[in-house]
Amino acid sequence: MTIKTQLLSFFEQGVVEAGCDEAGRGCLAGPVVAAAVILPADFAHPVLNDSKKINEKNRYLLREEIEKTAISYAIGIIDNKGVDELNILKASIMAMHKALDSLKILPDHVIIDGNKFIKYKNIPHQCIVKGDSKYYSIAAASILAKTYRDDIMNDLHQKHPEYNWKRNKGYPTKEHRRAIKEFGTTPFHRMTFRLLDEQLTLDLN
Repeated sequence: MTIKTQLLSFFEQGVVEAGCDEAGRGCLAGPVVAAAVILPADFAHPVLNDSKKINEKNRYLLREEIEKTAISYAIGIIDNKGVDELNILKASIMAMHKALDSLKILPDHVIIDGNKFIKYKNIPHQCIVKGDSKYYSIAAASILAKTYRDDIMNDLHQKHPEYNWKRNKGYPTKEHRRAIKEFGTTPFHRMTFRLLDEQLTLDLN
C-alpha cells in the first residue's frame, strides 16, 4: 500500500465518537451493509481512506488493521426484502442504527457519511458529505461495510453464479442486467429497483 492520505481523527474533540458508513445502496441485489467504528482518539494511518479509492486486496488488509485497533466496531445488515419494504435511504440508515446498537460502547457523538440521517438514541450527530475521505472513523466504517458486503455477495454467487456477483457484487452492470434479462430474478434481487435498462423488458410473472 503506497497511497498517502491524511484524514482527521475526530469531528468533536474529547468525546467518544463513532463513524458510520454503508455499502450497497446502488445495487440491484443483496443487502445494504453498514458499519460503525470507534477508533482511538490519536488514531492515524498513512493509507486509510474511502474504500472506493482502495483496491480489494488492500481493503481486506486494512480491515484486519481496523478490527485489531478499533476500540469497538460493529456491522448492521438490512437484506434486500428490507430494502424493498423501507426504501433504500431508510434501509441504509436503519443498517447504521443496527451497527450502532451492536457497539460495545455507546458513543457520545456520531459522524455519518452523507447528508441524511435519523437521530439515534438522542445522541448528537453530524452528517458529512464525502466524510469517508475526510475522517478516519468514517473511512474505517466504509472499509468494513464494503468488505463484509463483498463477502456476502461472494457467498450468494455460489448459489447463483450466472449473475457473476463475485465480480459485480450486485451492482447494475451491463453483465448483471443481461443475466437478469436471460435468467429472471432471484430471491436476492431488489424488486423495487429498476432491474433492466429502459430498452429491455422483464417478465416477472
